[in-house]
Amino acid sequence: QVQLVESGGGFVQAGGSLRLSCGASASGRTFSTYTMGWFRQAPGKEREFVAGISRSGDSSYYVSVKGRFTISRDNAENTVYLQMNSLRPGGTAVYYCAASSSVVVFTSTVQYRFWGQGTQVTVSS
Repeated sequence: QVQLVESGGGFVQAGGSLRLSCGASASGRTFSTYTMGWFRQAPGKEREFVAGISRSGDSSYYVSVKGRFTISRDNAENTVYLQMNSLRPGGTAVYYCAASSSVVVFTSTVQYRFWGQGTQVTVSS
């Protein structure tokens, strides 16, 4: 069982930066053994993959954020981060942190069993 709590969302102008954090509380299995992902959902749209990082530290990104976003994890602090630079108005969404038992990063939501409540990111033009 994993409980996830996101933070760091807010309002930012286009071109600006935000750093999202996701703190994990895991029982029965250590945080370091989970593959972690960040997803986002804009109003009226499906939830989509943004970035993921495996237990071994391999990362994967949605094509539109590659080069601008960076995912990282601190296993000692049970936290995963998403550094978002050069934000665009299209990035306005609720951002969710998720945990998966998979060894590799998957982009589908069905591969992630545990989800946080989300944090709102609003990018103005």
